[in-house]
Amino acid sequence: MIVCVCRRVSDSQIRQAAIDGAHSLECLQIDLGVATQCGRCADCASRVLCDARDAGAHQRHIVTIARPSQAQMA
Repeated sequence: MIVCVCRRVSDSQIRQAAIDGAHSLECLQIDLGVATQCGRCADCASRVLCDARDAGAHQRHIVTIARPSQAQMA
């Protein structure tokens, strides 16, 4: 979905910016130009960024525990 109509920035682009290290609306403004014209998208862009950062933090804390194979136990 388009978040910033003025700059034609999508939620996917904001999520990618979060993956690339964007951590604030100011980062999005510098990187993508979000909320630099009319400003109506600032709240939505911030929400998408926050959700993306939260999802990324959750994914980084997932731990996989593997069982040793039969060959490794022998």
